[in-house]
Amino acid sequence: MWKGAIQFGLVTIPVKLYLATESKYGVSFHMLHEKDLSRIQMKIFCPVDEKVISRNETVKGYEWAPDQYVVITDEDLEKVPLKTIRSIEIEQFTKPEQEDGHVRFVKQAYYVEPDKIGRKAFYLLRQVLQDEELTAICKVVIKDREALAALDPFAETMLLTTLHWPDEIRSTKELDLPGEDYDFKPAELQMARQLVSAMTGEFEPEKYKDEYREALMKVIDAKVEGKQIVEPQPAEEAGNLIDLMAALEASVNAAKDARGGKKPVSVQEAKKARAERPARAKEAKGAEGKPARAGRAGRGKDAEEREARPARRRKSA
Repeated sequence: MWKGAIQFGLVTIPVKLYLATESKYGVSFHMLHEKDLSRIQMKIFCPVDEKVISRNETVKGYEWAPDQYVVITDEDLEKVPLKTIRSIEIEQFTKPEQEDGHVRFVKQAYYVEPDKIGRKAFYLLRQVLQDEELTAICKVVIKDREALAALDPFAETMLLTTLHWPDEIRSTKELDLPGEDYDFKPAELQMARQLVSAMTGEFEPEKYKDEYREALMKVIDAKVEGKQIVEPQPAEEAGNLIDLMAALEASVNAAKDARGGKKPVSVQEAKKARAERPARAKEAKGAEGKPARAGRAGRGKDAEEREARPARRRKSA
C-alpha cells in the first residue's frame, strides 16, 4: 500500500509497506428503516443543485475562508515539498525501553519488504538495530499525512509502526490523580509479588480470542431462530471497603490452586479455583480414614497365620 525507500544517511533502501494487521471483528450492522426494516442508502446530496450526485463528481477541497474553497488534486499532493513523500527518513536511533512514553502511542503497524536491489543494506540495518537493541525513529508521509514512526526488527523483516505526534497525546494532568505517596507494608508488597509471580508466564497469543464476538454471534443466532435471549447474571457488587491484605492472600491461594504446575493463571481461573476450594476440602475430609480401615480389613487369615507361626514354633520346641 506504499512504495518508497528508507533513507539511512546517504544509503537508500527501496522498500514496500504492507498492512501488518487486519480487523477480525466480523460482526457489522446495517442501518434500517424501523418501520419496514428496509436498508437505507447513504447518498451524496448537492444542496445547490438540489439533487443526488455520484461520488465520481466530487473533488477534494480546502476551506481557506468561510464558504471559500480551493480544489486540491492528487497531482497537487504529489508536489508537496517534503522528502518524506516517498521515503522513510530515519531521524535518530534510541533505546526502546526509555521512559519517554511517546513510542507507546501507536496508530498502525506495517511490514517492510525490501526490494532485491536493497536487501543487503536492509538486513545490515536490521542486524545493527537488533544487536544494539535500538529503535529507529522516522518520518514518512502515508495517505496524505506525515507520520512519526518507529522502525524495529521483527521476525524475518522489520516493522514500521506509526506513532501519534507529541501534541496529539493528552496530558495525564487532566486526570484526577492523588498527589500523596502510599506507604505499603512489607507484607502487602510480598503478597502482591507472590500473586504477580503466580500469574507470570510466557505470552501465548494463540490462546486468546475475541470472546465478545462469539457471544454476540450467539445472541444474533438466537434472534434469527426466534429464541428467547437469556440475560446474564449481574456481577456481584463489591463492598465499599475491602481488606487489601485478605484479598491478596485469597487471590494468591486461588492462583496456586488453579495453577497446578508452572502455567500462569488468569483472574477468572483464580476466582474459579477459589470457589472450588471448599468443595475439594470437604471431599478430602470425607475420604479420611478409609485407607487405614481397608488396610486392617485386608490383613485376613494370611496375616493372622504369619503372626501365629512363631508361637507354634516356640510351643513345639
